[in-house]
Amino acid sequence: MGEGSYAALDKNRECVAKNVAENILKTNKTSVSMKTDKAIKTGLIGFGLSGRVFHAPFLHLSQHFDLSVITQRSGETAKQSYPSVGIVKSHQEILNDPSIELVVVATPNEYHFEMAKQALAANKHVIIEKPFSPTTAETSELISLAETGAQHLFVFHNRRWDGDFLTVKKIIQDGLIGDVVEYEARYHRFNPSLNPKPWKEIEGPASGILYDLGTHIIDQAVCLFGTPQTVTARLYQQRQGSQVDDAFDVRLDYPSTKVTLKSTLLAKDPNPRYIVYGNKGSFIKPGVDPQEDDMQAGLLPDSPRWGIETIENWGTLKTSVNDLEFNGTIETLRGNYMGFYDNVYDVIRHGGNYAIDPHEAQITTTIIEAAIESHRLGKTICFD
Repeated sequence: MGEGSYAALDKNRECVAKNVAENILKTNKTSVSMKTDKAIKTGLIGFGLSGRVFHAPFLHLSQHFDLSVITQRSGETAKQSYPSVGIVKSHQEILNDPSIELVVVATPNEYHFEMAKQALAANKHVIIEKPFSPTTAETSELISLAETGAQHLFVFHNRRWDGDFLTVKKIIQDGLIGDVVEYEARYHRFNPSLNPKPWKEIEGPASGILYDLGTHIIDQAVCLFGTPQTVTARLYQQRQGSQVDDAFDVRLDYPSTKVTLKSTLLAKDPNPRYIVYGNKGSFIKPGVDPQEDDMQAGLLPDSPRWGIETIENWGTLKTSVNDLEFNGTIETLRGNYMGFYDNVYDVIRHGGNYAIDPHEAQITTTIIEAAIESHRLGKTICFD
Protein backbone atom coordinates (compact mmCIF):
# COMPACT_ATOMS: atom_id res chain seq x y z
CA MET A 1 0.00 0.00 0.00
CA GLY A 2 1.05 3.61 -0.40
CA GLU A 3 1.56 6.34 2.17
CA GLY A 4 -0.94 7.37 4.82
CA SER A 5 -2.15 6.63 8.30
CA TYR A 6 -3.98 3.49 9.39
CA ALA A 7 -7.22 5.42 9.04
CA ALA A 8 -6.38 6.16 5.41
CA LEU A 9 -5.34 2.54 4.88
CA ASP A 10 -8.62 1.21 6.28
CA LYS A 11 -10.60 3.73 4.23
CA ASN A 12 -8.73 2.61 1.11
CA ARG A 13 -9.43 -1.03 1.86
CA GLU A 14 -13.11 -0.29 2.43
CA CYS A 15 -13.09 1.36 -0.98
CA VAL A 16 -11.55 -1.79 -2.44
CA ALA A 17 -14.22 -3.95 -0.82
CA LYS A 18 -17.00 -1.63 -2.03
CA ASN A 19 -15.74 -1.68 -5.62
CA VAL A 20 -15.40 -5.45 -5.51
CA ALA A 21 -18.98 -5.76 -4.22
CA GLU A 22 -20.36 -3.47 -6.93
CA ASN A 23 -18.62 -5.40 -9.68
CA ILE A 24 -19.59 -8.76 -8.23
CA LEU A 25 -23.26 -7.75 -8.45
CA LYS A 26 -22.79 -7.21 -12.19
CA THR A 27 -21.42 -10.72 -12.65
CA ASN A 28 -23.79 -12.74 -10.48
CA LYS A 29 -26.00 -14.19 -13.21
CA THR A 30 -23.13 -14.85 -15.61
CA SER A 31 -20.97 -16.55 -12.99
CA VAL A 32 -23.72 -18.86 -11.74
CA SER A 33 -24.49 -20.04 -15.27
CA MET A 34 -20.83 -20.95 -15.86
CA LYS A 35 -20.50 -23.34 -12.90
CA THR A 36 -19.54 -26.90 -13.84
CA ASP A 37 -21.20 -30.07 -12.57
CA LYS A 38 -18.07 -30.74 -10.51
CA ALA A 39 -17.99 -27.30 -8.90
CA ILE A 40 -16.95 -27.57 -5.26
CA LYS A 41 -19.65 -26.41 -2.87
CA THR A 42 -17.87 -24.00 -0.54
CA GLY A 43 -18.61 -22.22 2.72
CA LEU A 44 -16.76 -19.03 3.68
CA ILE A 45 -16.30 -18.36 7.39
CA GLY A 46 -15.69 -14.64 7.88
CA PHE A 47 -16.58 -11.66 5.71
CA GLY A 48 -14.06 -9.09 6.87
CA LEU A 49 -11.46 -7.65 4.51
CA SER A 50 -9.89 -11.04 3.79
CA GLY A 51 -13.16 -12.81 3.10
CA ARG A 52 -14.60 -9.97 1.04
CA VAL A 53 -11.55 -9.14 -1.08
CA PHE A 54 -9.24 -12.14 -1.22
CA HIS A 55 -11.62 -15.10 -1.17
CA ALA A 56 -15.25 -14.43 -2.10
CA PRO A 57 -14.58 -12.79 -5.51
CA PHE A 58 -12.34 -15.65 -6.65
CA LEU A 59 -14.72 -18.34 -5.43
CA HIS A 60 -17.60 -16.52 -7.09
CA LEU A 61 -15.92 -16.02 -10.46
CA SER A 62 -14.30 -19.43 -10.78
CA GLN A 63 -16.39 -22.05 -12.58
CA HIS A 64 -14.78 -24.65 -10.32
CA PHE A 65 -16.36 -23.42 -7.08
CA ASP A 66 -19.90 -22.85 -5.90
CA LEU A 67 -19.85 -20.25 -3.12
CA SER A 68 -22.91 -21.58 -1.32
CA VAL A 69 -22.88 -20.00 2.13
CA ILE A 70 -21.10 -17.18 4.00
CA THR A 71 -20.84 -16.58 7.73
CA GLN A 72 -21.33 -12.93 8.65
CA ARG A 73 -22.26 -12.26 12.26
CA SER A 74 -23.43 -8.68 11.70
CA GLY A 75 -24.21 -6.36 8.81
CA GLU A 76 -25.71 -6.95 5.37
CA THR A 77 -22.70 -6.55 3.07
CA ALA A 78 -22.45 -10.26 2.23
CA LYS A 79 -26.12 -10.46 1.24
CA GLN A 80 -25.88 -7.24 -0.77
CA SER A 81 -22.85 -8.50 -2.70
CA TYR A 82 -24.00 -12.10 -3.13
CA PRO A 83 -27.81 -12.17 -3.09
CA SER A 84 -27.96 -15.79 -4.29
CA VAL A 85 -25.65 -17.07 -1.51
CA GLY A 86 -26.94 -18.24 1.85
CA ILE A 87 -25.90 -16.01 4.77
CA VAL A 88 -25.64 -17.49 8.27
CA LYS A 89 -24.67 -16.05 11.65
CA SER A 90 -22.72 -19.02 12.99
CA HIS A 91 -19.92 -21.03 11.38
CA GLN A 92 -21.45 -24.13 12.95
CA GLU A 93 -24.28 -23.90 10.42
CA ILE A 94 -21.71 -24.34 7.65
CA LEU A 95 -20.04 -27.27 9.41
CA ASN A 96 -23.43 -28.98 9.92
CA ASP A 97 -24.33 -28.73 6.22
CA PRO A 98 -23.43 -32.08 4.58
CA SER A 99 -23.48 -30.55 1.09
CA ILE A 100 -20.50 -28.27 1.86
CA GLU A 101 -17.25 -29.89 0.76
CA LEU A 102 -14.78 -27.05 1.34
CA VAL A 103 -14.57 -24.51 4.15
CA VAL A 104 -12.51 -21.30 3.98
CA VAL A 105 -11.40 -20.01 7.39
CA ALA A 106 -10.98 -16.24 6.91
CA THR A 107 -11.29 -15.16 10.54
CA PRO A 108 -8.86 -13.26 12.82
CA ASN A 109 -5.60 -15.14 13.47
CA GLU A 110 -6.46 -16.38 16.95
CA TYR A 111 -9.41 -18.41 15.62
CA HIS A 112 -7.64 -20.18 12.75
CA PHE A 113 -6.62 -23.31 14.65
CA GLU A 114 -9.87 -24.05 16.44
CA MET A 115 -12.13 -23.36 13.45
CA ALA A 116 -9.95 -25.36 11.07
CA LYS A 117 -9.90 -28.21 13.58
CA GLN A 118 -13.69 -28.17 13.80
CA ALA A 119 -14.04 -28.11 10.01
CA LEU A 120 -11.71 -31.09 9.57
CA ALA A 121 -13.64 -32.96 12.27
CA ALA A 122 -16.80 -32.24 10.25
CA ASN A 123 -15.19 -33.99 7.26
CA LYS A 124 -14.59 -30.81 5.24
CA HIS A 125 -11.61 -29.85 3.14
CA VAL A 126 -10.15 -26.65 4.59
CA ILE A 127 -8.43 -23.48 3.39
CA ILE A 128 -6.85 -21.44 6.18
CA GLU A 129 -6.10 -17.76 5.66
CA LYS A 130 -2.51 -16.93 6.61
CA PRO A 131 -0.96 -17.33 9.11
CA PHE A 132 -1.45 -21.11 9.21
CA SER A 133 -1.62 -21.16 13.03
CA PRO A 134 0.30 -19.44 15.85
CA THR A 135 2.41 -22.50 16.75
CA THR A 136 4.12 -25.39 15.00
CA ALA A 137 2.42 -27.80 17.40
CA GLU A 138 -0.99 -26.59 16.23
CA THR A 139 -0.04 -26.89 12.56
CA SER A 140 1.14 -30.45 13.21
CA GLU A 141 -2.18 -31.31 14.81
CA LEU A 142 -4.14 -29.91 11.87
CA ILE A 143 -1.97 -31.75 9.34
CA SER A 144 -2.41 -35.00 11.26
CA LEU A 145 -6.18 -34.53 11.44
CA ALA A 146 -6.39 -33.90 7.70
CA GLU A 147 -4.24 -36.91 6.84
CA THR A 148 -6.16 -39.20 9.22
CA GLY A 149 -9.50 -38.13 7.81
CA ALA A 150 -8.31 -38.02 4.18
CA GLN A 151 -9.20 -34.34 3.90
CA HIS A 152 -7.17 -31.76 2.05
CA LEU A 153 -5.68 -28.84 3.97
CA PHE A 154 -4.55 -25.66 2.21
CA VAL A 155 -2.84 -22.53 3.54
CA PHE A 156 -3.60 -19.26 1.74
CA HIS A 157 -0.08 -18.03 1.02
CA ASN A 158 -1.41 -16.05 -1.92
CA ARG A 159 1.72 -13.91 -2.34
CA ARG A 160 3.32 -16.79 -4.21
CA TRP A 161 1.10 -15.60 -7.06
CA ASP A 162 2.35 -11.99 -6.92
CA GLY A 163 3.73 -11.00 -10.30
CA ASP A 164 6.94 -9.61 -8.81
CA PHE A 165 7.65 -12.79 -6.88
CA LEU A 166 6.85 -14.97 -9.91
CA THR A 167 9.39 -12.91 -11.84
CA VAL A 168 12.07 -13.26 -9.15
CA LYS A 169 11.40 -17.00 -8.97
CA LYS A 170 11.73 -17.48 -12.73
CA ILE A 171 14.95 -15.46 -12.95
CA ILE A 172 16.46 -17.62 -10.20
CA GLN A 173 15.17 -20.93 -11.58
CA ASP A 174 16.34 -20.12 -15.11
CA GLY A 175 19.83 -19.41 -13.78
CA LEU A 176 19.92 -15.88 -15.20
CA ILE A 177 22.00 -14.60 -12.27
CA GLY A 178 23.76 -17.87 -11.49
CA ASP A 179 23.86 -19.28 -7.98
CA VAL A 180 22.09 -16.96 -5.52
CA VAL A 181 24.42 -15.79 -2.75
CA GLU A 182 22.26 -13.04 -1.25
CA TYR A 183 18.50 -12.45 -1.29
CA GLU A 184 16.63 -9.60 0.38
CA ALA A 185 12.88 -9.05 0.44
CA ARG A 186 11.14 -6.07 2.03
CA TYR A 187 7.49 -5.58 2.83
CA HIS A 188 7.35 -1.95 3.93
CA ARG A 189 4.46 0.45 4.45
CA PHE A 190 4.01 3.91 5.92
CA ASN A 191 1.38 3.82 8.67
CA PRO A 192 2.76 5.73 11.68
CA SER A 193 -0.56 5.80 13.56
CA LEU A 194 -1.84 2.93 15.65
CA ASN A 195 -4.54 0.79 14.07
CA PRO A 196 -8.03 1.95 15.19
CA LYS A 197 -9.07 -1.70 15.46
CA PRO A 198 -8.04 -2.50 19.07
CA TRP A 199 -7.48 -6.22 18.53
CA LYS A 200 -4.83 -5.39 15.92
CA GLU A 201 -2.73 -3.61 18.55
CA ILE A 202 -3.05 -6.00 21.50
CA GLU A 203 -0.40 -8.62 22.14
CA GLY A 204 -1.82 -12.12 21.73
CA PRO A 205 -1.62 -15.30 19.65
CA ALA A 206 -0.24 -14.52 16.17
CA SER A 207 -0.33 -10.75 16.73
CA GLY A 208 2.13 -8.25 15.31
CA ILE A 209 3.73 -7.61 11.95
CA LEU A 210 5.84 -10.78 11.88
CA TYR A 211 2.70 -12.95 11.72
CA ASP A 212 1.07 -10.47 9.33
CA LEU A 213 3.31 -9.14 6.58
CA GLY A 214 6.17 -11.35 7.68
CA THR A 215 4.25 -14.51 6.83
CA HIS A 216 4.23 -13.54 3.16
CA ILE A 217 7.93 -12.91 2.65
CA ILE A 218 9.02 -15.79 4.90
CA ASP A 219 6.84 -18.15 2.87
CA GLN A 220 8.34 -16.81 -0.36
CA ALA A 221 11.84 -17.50 0.99
CA VAL A 222 10.78 -21.04 1.92
CA CYS A 223 9.39 -21.50 -1.58
CA LEU A 224 12.73 -20.51 -3.09
CA PHE A 225 15.24 -21.99 -0.66
CA GLY A 226 13.48 -24.42 1.70
CA THR A 227 14.25 -24.81 5.40
CA PRO A 228 17.13 -22.61 6.63
CA GLN A 229 20.01 -23.81 8.81
CA THR A 230 19.69 -20.90 11.23
CA VAL A 231 17.39 -17.99 12.08
CA THR A 232 18.52 -14.68 13.60
CA ALA A 233 15.96 -11.96 14.25
CA ARG A 234 15.24 -8.64 15.87
CA LEU A 235 11.71 -7.40 16.46
CA TYR A 236 10.88 -3.76 17.11
CA GLN A 237 8.12 -1.48 18.35
CA GLN A 238 8.79 1.68 16.35
CA ARG A 239 5.48 3.53 16.51
CA GLN A 240 4.74 5.54 19.61
CA GLY A 241 2.47 3.59 21.95
CA SER A 242 2.70 0.32 20.03
CA GLN A 243 2.16 -2.84 22.11
CA VAL A 244 3.02 -5.29 19.33
CA ASP A 245 6.01 -5.71 17.06
CA ASP A 246 5.60 -3.36 14.10
CA ALA A 247 8.99 -3.90 12.44
CA PHE A 248 11.41 -6.78 12.06
CA ASP A 249 14.75 -7.78 10.59
CA VAL A 250 15.06 -11.55 10.05
CA ARG A 251 18.14 -13.35 8.75
CA LEU A 252 17.87 -16.88 7.34
CA ASP A 253 21.12 -18.68 6.60
CA TYR A 254 21.44 -21.46 4.06
CA PRO A 255 24.61 -23.35 3.06
CA SER A 256 25.55 -20.83 0.34
CA THR A 257 22.82 -18.18 0.51
CA LYS A 258 22.12 -15.35 2.95
CA VAL A 259 18.47 -14.30 3.13
CA THR A 260 17.38 -11.04 4.75
CA LEU A 261 13.71 -10.21 5.32
CA LYS A 262 12.58 -6.81 6.56
CA SER A 263 9.37 -4.94 7.28
CA THR A 264 8.44 -1.65 8.92
CA LEU A 265 5.40 0.62 9.09
CA LEU A 266 7.58 3.75 8.91
CA ALA A 267 8.92 3.60 5.36
CA LYS A 268 7.98 6.67 3.33
CA ASP A 269 9.85 5.13 0.41
CA PRO A 270 9.36 1.34 0.53
CA ASN A 271 11.64 0.49 -2.40
CA PRO A 272 13.32 -1.69 -3.44
CA ARG A 273 11.07 -4.70 -2.93
CA TYR A 274 13.59 -7.40 -3.86
CA ILE A 275 17.38 -7.43 -4.11
CA VAL A 276 18.93 -10.64 -5.44
CA TYR A 277 22.66 -11.18 -6.01
CA GLY A 278 24.12 -14.19 -7.81
CA ASN A 279 27.57 -15.19 -8.99
CA LYS A 280 26.64 -14.12 -12.54
CA GLY A 281 24.54 -11.02 -11.95
CA SER A 282 21.85 -9.26 -9.95
CA PHE A 283 18.16 -8.39 -10.05
CA ILE A 284 16.60 -5.42 -8.23
CA LYS A 285 12.85 -4.93 -8.20
CA PRO A 286 10.79 -1.94 -6.96
CA GLY A 287 7.05 -1.65 -6.51
CA VAL A 288 4.33 -3.91 -5.11
CA ASP A 289 2.11 -6.39 -6.94
CA PRO A 290 -0.90 -4.47 -8.36
CA GLN A 291 -3.73 -6.92 -7.70
CA GLU A 292 -5.12 -5.15 -4.62
CA ASP A 293 -4.90 -1.83 -6.48
CA ASP A 294 -6.68 -3.48 -9.43
CA MET A 295 -9.60 -4.21 -7.12
CA GLN A 296 -9.60 -0.60 -5.96
CA ALA A 297 -9.80 0.46 -9.60
CA GLY A 298 -12.91 -1.65 -10.06
CA LEU A 299 -11.30 -4.60 -11.85
CA LEU A 300 -12.12 -8.22 -11.11
CA PRO A 301 -9.78 -11.22 -11.51
CA ASP A 302 -11.24 -12.07 -14.93
CA SER A 303 -10.34 -8.63 -16.34
CA PRO A 304 -7.84 -8.63 -19.26
CA ARG A 305 -5.73 -6.07 -17.37
CA TRP A 306 -5.74 -7.92 -14.06
CA GLY A 307 -2.34 -8.28 -12.37
CA ILE A 308 -0.34 -6.51 -15.09
CA GLU A 309 2.31 -4.20 -13.67
CA THR A 310 3.20 -0.80 -15.11
CA ILE A 311 6.61 -0.34 -16.72
CA GLU A 312 8.01 1.97 -14.03
CA ASN A 313 8.00 -0.93 -11.56
CA TRP A 314 9.77 -3.42 -13.81
CA GLY A 315 12.96 -4.77 -12.27
CA THR A 316 16.53 -4.25 -13.44
CA LEU A 317 18.59 -7.27 -14.46
CA LYS A 318 22.36 -7.04 -14.81
CA THR A 319 23.98 -10.29 -15.81
CA SER A 320 26.34 -12.25 -18.04
CA VAL A 321 24.75 -14.85 -20.32
CA ASN A 322 26.96 -16.94 -22.61
CA ASP A 323 29.74 -14.32 -22.41
CA LEU A 324 27.28 -11.56 -23.33
CA GLU A 325 26.59 -8.70 -20.93
CA PHE A 326 22.98 -7.65 -20.33
CA ASN A 327 21.82 -4.58 -18.45
CA GLY A 328 18.15 -3.69 -18.74
CA THR A 329 14.62 -3.93 -17.39
CA ILE A 330 12.63 -7.14 -17.24
CA GLU A 331 8.86 -7.05 -17.71
CA THR A 332 7.10 -8.31 -14.61
CA LEU A 333 5.13 -11.51 -15.04
CA ARG A 334 1.40 -11.22 -14.61
CA GLY A 335 0.16 -11.97 -11.10
CA ASN A 336 -3.07 -13.82 -10.43
CA TYR A 337 -4.30 -15.11 -7.08
CA MET A 338 -6.77 -17.33 -8.95
CA GLY A 339 -3.80 -19.67 -9.42
CA PHE A 340 -4.17 -20.66 -5.77
CA TYR A 341 -7.79 -21.67 -6.23
CA ASP A 342 -7.08 -23.44 -9.52
CA ASN A 343 -4.64 -25.62 -7.61
CA VAL A 344 -7.16 -26.28 -4.82
CA TYR A 345 -9.63 -27.57 -7.40
CA ASP A 346 -7.00 -29.70 -9.11
CA VAL A 347 -5.98 -31.32 -5.83
CA ILE A 348 -9.54 -32.04 -4.65
CA ARG A 349 -11.07 -33.14 -7.94
CA HIS A 350 -8.11 -34.66 -9.79
CA GLY A 351 -5.63 -35.65 -7.11
CA GLY A 352 -3.09 -33.10 -8.32
CA ASN A 353 -0.01 -32.01 -6.42
CA TYR A 354 -0.22 -29.24 -3.83
CA ALA A 355 1.21 -25.90 -4.97
CA ILE A 356 1.74 -25.29 -1.23
CA ASP A 357 1.99 -28.53 0.71
CA PRO A 358 0.82 -28.03 4.32
CA HIS A 359 4.12 -29.47 5.56
CA GLU A 360 5.90 -26.74 3.61
CA ALA A 361 3.53 -24.10 4.96
CA GLN A 362 4.36 -25.37 8.43
CA ILE A 363 8.01 -24.36 7.92
CA THR A 364 6.93 -20.70 7.84
CA THR A 365 5.28 -21.04 11.26
CA THR A 366 8.40 -22.74 12.63
CA ILE A 367 10.60 -19.93 11.30
CA ILE A 368 8.34 -17.32 12.92
CA GLU A 369 8.57 -19.13 16.25
CA ALA A 370 12.36 -19.35 15.88
CA ALA A 371 12.55 -15.64 15.05
CA ILE A 372 10.59 -14.76 18.20
CA GLU A 373 12.88 -16.99 20.26
CA SER A 374 15.99 -15.50 18.62
CA HIS A 375 14.82 -12.02 19.57
CA ARG A 376 13.94 -13.06 23.11
CA LEU A 377 17.29 -14.76 23.75
CA GLY A 378 19.41 -12.42 21.64
CA LYS A 379 21.03 -15.28 19.77
CA THR A 380 20.89 -17.31 16.58
CA ILE A 381 18.53 -20.32 16.58
CA CYS A 382 19.71 -23.47 14.79
CA PHE A 383 17.36 -25.89 13.03
CA ASP A 384 17.85 -29.62 13.56
